[in-house]
This record gives sequence, structure tokens and C-alpha cells, in this order.
Amino acid sequence: MKRLAFLLLFLISFSSAFANDPESKTFLVLFKSKELKELKTNIRDIESHFATAFDTKHYTGNSELALLIEVPSCDFDACFLGEFLIELENGQRVQLQQIAFRLFDLTENQALHQQYLAMYEESLIAKKKAAKALKADSEQRGASGH
Repeated sequence: MKRLAFLLLFLISFSSAFANDPESKTFLVLFKSKELKELKTNIRDIESHFATAFDTKHYTGNSELALLIEVPSCDFDACFLGEFLIELENGQRVQLQQIAFRLFDLTENQALHQQYLAMYEESLIAKKKAAKALKADSEQRGASGH
């Protein structure tokens, strides 16, 4: 009985030590600087709404403004993130999706990209096998004609 209890305790502690925590998700939010100027806000103000709860990083430059938001292990998706309320300077509150140009789930897109790469590599292998079989078949026909 003691062995069974010890074994059960050992298995529980062993399984909890190696339990996989869900992976964090990274979202990319793109903004048009002209639209933000019209709303009298900027990317730093928008980032401040998320920086208290999530890891964020903003990028500015010659193209669209970008905000990366890393959400730790949870069931967020791009639609849910887009519903977050952003307070503008004039006190008005708008949803992130209303002021963002585009909102991407980079984690989901990376998995989808990996699937596409695997399918492409499989199709290349199938084409190579078909070409080898065709070449071997033509060589056998050419050798039997002599």
C-alpha cells in the first residue's frame, strides 16, 4: 500500500514537472500614420494600453506603423484582441480593430506557413520520384531495342 501511494505521488509530481504550458501568441498590429493623426493619437499611446499587461514593442519608419503584442499562454485570437478598447486623447473609446489597418496572429500564421512548406516539400519529392520512374522506364525501353 505504501508503495502504491509512493508510486502515485511520484507519477503525479513527475507528470506535473513535464507538463507543457501553452505557447504564448504574438500579434502584429499595423496602423496607418495618417489615420492615427486624424484621431489625434500615436502608436506609443496605443502601446501604453497593452504594455501594462503584455510584452509589447512598436516600430516606426517609412512604411506602416507596427505594434507587436505578445500574449502569454491563453486563448486569445486576433478577433478578441481587436475588441480591446483604446482611449483616445479626447476621451473617446474605440476598439483596436477600428483604428488598426491590419491585425495578424503571427503564431497561427507561422504554423500555417510550416504546413504549406511541408506540403510543398512532399510535392517536390513526389515529382522527383515520378521523374526517376519515367527515366528508368525510358532507359529500359531503349536498352531492350538493341
